[in-house]
Amino acid sequence: MLTSETLSETEEIVQNSMDYTLFSWSKQKGINPIAIKSAQGVYLYDYEGKRYIDFSSGLMNVNIGHNNPRVAQAVFEQMSQVSYVTPSCVTKVRGELGKKLAEITPGNLTKTLFTVCGATAIENAIKLARLYTGRHKIITRYRAFHGASYGAMTAGGDPRKIASDSQQAPNFVHVEDPYCYRCPWGKEIQSCNRECVSHIERVIEFEGPETVAAILMEGESGTSGCIKYPPDYLKKLRALCDKHGILLIVDEVMSGFGRTGKWFGVDNNGGVVPDMIATAKGITAGYLPLGALIVTDTIAAAFDDKPLMLGLTYSAHPVSCAAGLEVLKIYEDENLIENAANMGRYIEELVEEMKKSHPSIGDFRNTGLLGCIELVKNRNTKEPMAPYNAKASEMEIMNKVAAKIKELGMYAFVRWNYVFIAPPLSITKEQVDEGMEIISKAISIADEYVY
Repeated sequence: MLTSETLSETEEIVQNSMDYTLFSWSKQKGINPIAIKSAQGVYLYDYEGKRYIDFSSGLMNVNIGHNNPRVAQAVFEQMSQVSYVTPSCVTKVRGELGKKLAEITPGNLTKTLFTVCGATAIENAIKLARLYTGRHKIITRYRAFHGASYGAMTAGGDPRKIASDSQQAPNFVHVEDPYCYRCPWGKEIQSCNRECVSHIERVIEFEGPETVAAILMEGESGTSGCIKYPPDYLKKLRALCDKHGILLIVDEVMSGFGRTGKWFGVDNNGGVVPDMIATAKGITAGYLPLGALIVTDTIAAAFDDKPLMLGLTYSAHPVSCAAGLEVLKIYEDENLIENAANMGRYIEELVEEMKKSHPSIGDFRNTGLLGCIELVKNRNTKEPMAPYNAKASEMEIMNKVAAKIKELGMYAFVRWNYVFIAPPLSITKEQVDEGMEIISKAISIADEYVY
């Protein structure tokens, strides 16, 4: 039996985690996690001194880059004053962060309920939609992920829920996605009649408009494959909601806070103003847990004279709020949102060039620094390198691609036949080149399986 004396430092760190902790979304044996010692900017460093360029910003949340000392200082100063108060009390930073969010959100989204994470923001959005409208059904997309708590998990269509969602939360209705690369209706975006919208309208009619509280959509699609909405999709959904008195909830957990080259993903959709924004991740850039449910003043006013029956122990946690307020200042001071838009355009140019030498690249969907390369065996048939919800036996090719990415010194998110490109917003052109060269080499493995 290995003891701490016979193990290397890295081995002991990994062994302790393997012996005493559980890993998300994974079998618990045979995994090989990277033991991270430190991080700086867009790079991670393990205990052997190997450097990895972080091309997924952690879990698409470390938007400002790693180890920004300003956040540590802000957290320290807040903890030196007060680390926790109940949500019935207020702190200076709570109001300041709420005010700042009201400034950067579209329209009259001016009131924030602070939560712990993205899933709790979604859960409270669902509850509030039902409380406000007196209705109960929520319409959501199949290819979407809204969190891993029961309500949020049922709301999403992500197949990770299948194993544990046998008793689904009630009154969620799923609809097809506007997946233009693989249109469910066999249409082309230039000539379609937005069957993806008329499909939702029919579902509303079938379900009864008077029973539908809200439509829940991502601001920009994330881990389901960065599926790009047709340009007028959210506008048409907004009109559909207004017609039937249905609320529009936008999930900006992943796409918020500069990730798409705008403050929020919905800002890329021609002035659409949702009734609620549920967000997390980039609000603190992952430095501390914090989520937010931001609602219109109209919705908030409905509870002026009756109780708002929502609450969490850690709502408006002062230390997390301090981190969030400083992170929002960093986005502005360091022009990170503008940089995300510029680097996104540059990556799009690079991928267009890569397509010429990599026949396995079927499609690239990207907004700002939220992008996804879809790998296929044949561009005409669009046969994927791994199918949707692929079994382990169907991931052989993509596992090789992922292993090569890791071997070459990159931390990236590879799922099914997707390779995601979502580095920190602070990334430079030179660092983009470094990362894309690694991806190009790894994709060469997939090219060998093209027919």
